[in-house]
Amino acid sequence: MSDIRINKSQAGFTLIELMIVVAIIGILAAIAIPSYQNYTRKARFSEIVQGASSIKLAVEVCAQEQGTLTNCTAGANGVPPLTTAVGGNATSVGIGSGVTGTTATTATITMIANSNDATLNGLTYILNGTVGAAGTSNAISWVRDPASTCLTAAGGPFC
Repeated sequence: MSDIRINKSQAGFTLIELMIVVAIIGILAAIAIPSYQNYTRKARFSEIVQGASSIKLAVEVCAQEQGTLTNCTAGANGVPPLTTAVGGNATSVGIGSGVTGTTATTATITMIANSNDATLNGLTYILNGTVGAAGTSNAISWVRDPASTCLTAAGGPFC
């Protein structure tokens, strides 16, 4: 009989090797997708936080001009009125945002998110401002209120 030699060379990957690669990609995707979603939500919510900056500046200028925060209400003395319409961006400042309360030494700014993302829609960013004591710089110190719902949102905090 003749000797027949069959040359078997590996021509590709085995099924088990391919299944292992697919499993690794699946695990990485399961971790990466939620992290990416939270990252993009935080980026979208930054518009709400930035929207408060112009209102803070207007309240600070009003306080310097008036000598008190009492008259620094929404729509008075250069302070913008509460928003009555929402922007066209995916996440924008919602209706009713602005200065929501003042006393002689304190001011409250409430920003409401309007978003097509159900997680962000309706979240609030609340800032409390307090005028410094007499004889100091009299600057307004702004602190985020723990009642802000952007702190407790699923996947948050976003502020």
